Amino acid sequence: MAPVVNVTGGLARGTRRDGVDAFLGLPYAAPAVGADRYRLPQPVVPWEVERDAGVHGPSAAQTAYPSPMDQFLPASVAPGDEYLNVSVWAPSEGGTDLSVMVWIHGGAFVRGANSVATYDGSAFARDGVVLVSVNYRLGAPGFAVLDGAPTNLGLRDQVAALRWVRDNVAAFGGNPEDVTVFGESAGGMSVATLMASPAAGGLFHRAIVQSGGGTAVCALEDARRVGVELAAILGVPATAEAFAALDPEAVAAAQGALTLAVQADPDPARWGSSVLRGGLGIMSLFPVVDGDVVPEVPATRIAAGSAAGVPLLIGTTTEEMRLFMVPTGVAATISEPALPFLAARYGWPEHAVETYVRNRPEASAGDVAAAILTDAGFRVPTAQLAAAQHGVGAPVHVYEFAWRTPLADLGACHALELPFVFDTLGAGALMAGGAAPQPVADAMHRAWVEFAKGGDPGWPSWAPDEPLVRTFGASPEEPSSDVSAVKVSTWPRQDELALWG
Repeated sequence: MAPVVNVTGGLARGTRRDGVDAFLGLPYAAPAVGADRYRLPQPVVPWEVERDAGVHGPSAAQTAYPSPMDQFLPASVAPGDEYLNVSVWAPSEGGTDLSVMVWIHGGAFVRGANSVATYDGSAFARDGVVLVSVNYRLGAPGFAVLDGAPTNLGLRDQVAALRWVRDNVAAFGGNPEDVTVFGESAGGMSVATLMASPAAGGLFHRAIVQSGGGTAVCALEDARRVGVELAAILGVPATAEAFAALDPEAVAAAQGALTLAVQADPDPARWGSSVLRGGLGIMSLFPVVDGDVVPEVPATRIAAGSAAGVPLLIGTTTEEMRLFMVPTGVAATISEPALPFLAARYGWPEHAVETYVRNRPEASAGDVAAAILTDAGFRVPTAQLAAAQHGVGAPVHVYEFAWRTPLADLGACHALELPFVFDTLGAGALMAGGAAPQPVADAMHRAWVEFAKGGDPGWPSWAPDEPLVRTFGASPEEPSSDVSAVKVSTWPRQDELALWG
């Protein structure tokens, strides 16, 4: 018999399979279309007849990944009006007071959706957790600074979704007082920002930040510059009214042109704080310090105690930047003489080039640059956020994902850990191929579940004077090691991390 729940808006009928109930595409806000695309999220529009929640809902307006990234990252383009939706997976046997996990997807704030097969929440429900996966406004509707539009609408959507969870998750057996919010890349940055946001206070109780950090925000005036550039590409004023009159697909296409412009000329003098990831210009639209939802740089507020008492699990992959630099050919274009020029242009620390080269005597210049940019864009912000949260007395656990895929020389790259966390190697392992080790997925998924249920993922907590890190999978330095072995040690490559202050 198909399960039915009563949620904000009305009754919804899901599906039941192998002990897991799934309710897909449930709206947590009214359709944000037309002028409402650039307005605050509005209450759910009630429905009168029982709603079919057996298939995923639409995604926010976006374009598919361009080549060659489309070989490694799944498409999530599904047009439709009700894209402000959540999908929920829960144990069929029901129960009460189950731990809840709320997933915020990545995609550089311009792509992604809860419908991606990698994010199927069945394994979490199988293990006694209610998993809620959130869609939110992306690109210009979510993060552009435009006259007449509220700032950070994508974050405001996430807060609205968390309020929906608070009000509705008990219908699925979940405990609204036991919520862990987690995300990767843009989703991880979102989690860090929510930790610092007064609007999200009390809506979650634990946090997991995967390949994100607490510094991924843009100054208001810099973001306004980006909005003006985007408006120029579209040939309209940088106003909410003008953007709302455009075809959302045209806006999404223009965002791609904007990203190419940033990548072609990633000069901080032109773009200010609107360029992330060490000058490569990977993102051009993302959260802005607005004095409201984001009062200041999240790491600063977190260090002052904005998320005091919230246990944090945080980490990165070992070779994050290889995803962005190897398939695109960027790494191959970097020569050894170019490294000092890159260091000067993008403000890498003194002695960074010689230290990273010395530690990788067989590596190409492109590989060295990828290692430096991995630390600049991911590991250093991770260390800073870990220190900030530890400093206010919250327990912090740090991990590193080190298993190297044999596919396309990607190594232990960005986003590779996702199907391991969700235990969806069969459905969502485009980058891992057929070699993905199930024992690593078993260990990583179990750690996330245990953290959500009690705040302890299974290894000692991190501290600045004892920076213990749990490594998942064989490390690049130990390719023959047992991938299923539990390895907890001092944060590797400490000499490199120390260069960044």
